[in-house]
Amino acid sequence: MPFHDQKILPAARSLKQFEQLLKSPFEYIVLLEVHVGNLKTLKTEAEKYGKKVIIHADLIQGLKTDNFAADFLCNDIRPAGIISTRSNMIMKAKAKGIIAIQRMFLLDTIALEKSYSLIDQTVPDYIEMLPGVIPELISEVYDRTGIPIINGGLIRTKKHVQDALDAGAVAVTTSDHELWDSFIKD
Repeated sequence: MPFHDQKILPAARSLKQFEQLLKSPFEYIVLLEVHVGNLKTLKTEAEKYGKKVIIHADLIQGLKTDNFAADFLCNDIRPAGIISTRSNMIMKAKAKGIIAIQRMFLLDTIALEKSYSLIDQTVPDYIEMLPGVIPELISEVYDRTGIPIINGGLIRTKKHVQDALDAGAVAVTTSDHELWDSFIKD
């Protein structure tokens, strides 16, 4: 089961949200917009609470997305997963046995086709499609790639989450704590 059947992948945009997630029942949590100097401490703290951290490499403050950064994340931090738009990050994560999540932006048909070419090269474990409010494309991307889809971006309502899951997404990423709460209570 992907992410042990966890349908919401809560994304912490602040230390306050991170602390809230430590006390939540979610096993997998996503780190966004934290400083590179805090990564090791945050991962260690998360592990104390039985949490598995997925790091969004492109949004870590003070971290480039070059090969040195990929080595640092994979060798020194060793998160459960890495999300990135960058092929070097995805390929390094896969090589190190870390969940590799290729982020894909649905801007237009050209961007979609370029994403398919990149995904053919990197063969990530998952694709995170953004924006998440276009569930009609989930099955198309999955049919084309055979890679499980995570949906995210502009997810604002429980209906957005359910539409994505109904369309075939294995999970939805969101930093909206009210949506986290609504799925905890279900």
